[in-house]
Amino acid sequence: MQEFFDRPAPVPGRGEVLIQVDVAGVNPLDHLLRSGLVDGLDGGRPFPRVLGMEAAGTVLARGEDVNGLQVGDAVFGFALTGGGTYAETTVLSAPNTARIPEGLSATVAATLPVAGATAVDVLDQLSLPAGATVLVNGVGGGVGLAVARLAVGRELRVIGTGSTAKREHAEAIGVRFIDYTAEDVAAAARELVPDGFDGIVDLAGGTSLRTVAPLAQDPRNVIAVGDMSVPDLGGRFVERRVDRKNLERSALMALDGLLAPVITAVHPLSDAPAALATVENGHASGKVVIKVA
Repeated sequence: MQEFFDRPAPVPGRGEVLIQVDVAGVNPLDHLLRSGLVDGLDGGRPFPRVLGMEAAGTVLARGEDVNGLQVGDAVFGFALTGGGTYAETTVLSAPNTARIPEGLSATVAATLPVAGATAVDVLDQLSLPAGATVLVNGVGGGVGLAVARLAVGRELRVIGTGSTAKREHAEAIGVRFIDYTAEDVAAAARELVPDGFDGIVDLAGGTSLRTVAPLAQDPRNVIAVGDMSVPDLGGRFVERRVDRKNLERSALMALDGLLAPVITAVHPLSDAPAALATVENGHASGKVVIKVA
C-alpha cells in the first residue's frame, strides 16, 4: 500500500547532505525495493519508508565529513542510505551527489543518477568504435532511450526493440525500431545485421534477453542492466559508477545535449502512486519524474 504521511525532517549523518527536493526521478528500482526483492540496497530501513533513489534539489544542511558541497548549492544525486526522494526533504549521500551546472534544469538533473549515468556506464563498458552496431533490447524506457541517444551521438548504428507505443520516441532519436508485438525480434534483427551485433544492451531481461543474446558476435559484449543472470549467457552485468565525478560528467553531457533525457511525464507529489504505477506496469515511454517543490 502507498500512502502519504508526515515525518520529521531527516537529519544528515556523516557524509550526507539534507536537501529540499525539487524533482525526484521514478525508476523500476523503486517498485523492486518496495517488493523487498533487493532489500538493503537503500540502507535496509524497515517499512513503512519513503520510496525513490534519485533527486535534484537544494542543500539545506550538511553532516560531518562532507566536502565540496555547501548549504544553498543546487545538487543532484543518490539517496543510498534509505532517505527516499518522494518527499519534500531527504538526505543524499555526499560522495554520490554533485552540483547542478548552470544552465541545466533540476528536472533533467533528477533523471541522471539512475538513467543517464547508467547509459554512460554501459556504453563506456562496451567501448565500441564509430560505425559499430548495437542492439538496445527494451529501448523505450528512460534508460533505453538515454542509451540510444548517447549511442547515436557516438556514431553507432542503433537498433532497438520495444512495444508499438515506444516506436515514436525511439525513431525520433535515430533508432531502427523492431516492434516485438508485431515482428519476430530475432529474425528481424538478423535481417538488419546478418553478421551479428558488435554489442547488445539488455534492459528487458528474462526470456527476451535469452532471445537476443545469441545475436551478439561476442557474448562478452552482451551487457545487462537488470538481469543478473547474464553471466550464464557469457555476458556481463553493467558496472555502475555512482561517484560524484561520473555524475558531473553525465551532467556536462546533458548540458551539451549528448545525454538529453526523453521526459514524457511530470507528476506532482500528490500523484506519486500513479507515477510509480506507470513505470511498474511497463507503460512508461521515456522518463517519469515527480515535481515536488
